[in-house]
Amino acid sequence: MPRRRIGFWYRFAAVICKPPLVVLIKRDWRGMEHIPAEGGFITAVNHNSHVDPFAYAHYQYNTGRVPRFLAKSGLFKTGFIGAAMRGTGQIPVYRESTDALSAFRAAIDAVERGECVAFYPEGTLTRDPDGWPMTGKTGAARVALQTKCPVIPVAQWGVNELLPPYAKKPNLLPRKTHHVLAGPPVDLSRFYGKEMTPDLLKEATEVIMAAVTRQLEEIRGEKAPETPYDPRRERIEQRRRTQAQTEARAQTEAPAQGREPEGQGK
Repeated sequence: MPRRRIGFWYRFAAVICKPPLVVLIKRDWRGMEHIPAEGGFITAVNHNSHVDPFAYAHYQYNTGRVPRFLAKSGLFKTGFIGAAMRGTGQIPVYRESTDALSAFRAAIDAVERGECVAFYPEGTLTRDPDGWPMTGKTGAARVALQTKCPVIPVAQWGVNELLPPYAKKPNLLPRKTHHVLAGPPVDLSRFYGKEMTPDLLKEATEVIMAAVTRQLEEIRGEKAPETPYDPRRERIEQRRRTQAQTEARAQTEAPAQGREPEGQGK
């Protein structure tokens, strides 16, 4: 299937965004040969800075295969940003509504039209203290198994040093380097033709995230933790710790409340 033309809006966005990116960030970009020249596919990318969607889009724009990101639906509604999001073919995500599955259907449609859909499987900025990828959500795996399209694992590092997660001010100097490494397609063939149960989707997602993590290990030259950071598990552990602390305080305070004040009693 032929690739889609880049189009006016993507070229216009590139004219606006590329100059500051070129000035602020040096580039170490590898693995472009793994980006398919034709046909629909998915990229699975780690997320460690609010700036990295722009930096990563710059990388993939230079391959000639522009990405369609999944983004919050509110960005599409009004003004110039909304027009740009619609014009560049980004995919709105409607959370907690009857349209919640529309992003999944739109992503499948885009892949089947021969486009690239870029997924941040973590769903948000990583909360791993050392910046490693977290456990992923199953959206990318769902689309991949539904369409049997290639899934390209992509790791990036360096823009998080320009603007760390949840930081309010950028650290401009010294000039940072945006490292990107795309790998060969993830082999998901063993999942094809099977019922897409939650367990199967979870396992396929783990395979995708492991491939992304391996790419980041190569960039950073170090090993990731054996067990990825899991926000859900961390929330459960935090609730357990809070409950244990509350019970411990209650046990400590109970004997004190039962004692009579000094100088009273018999």
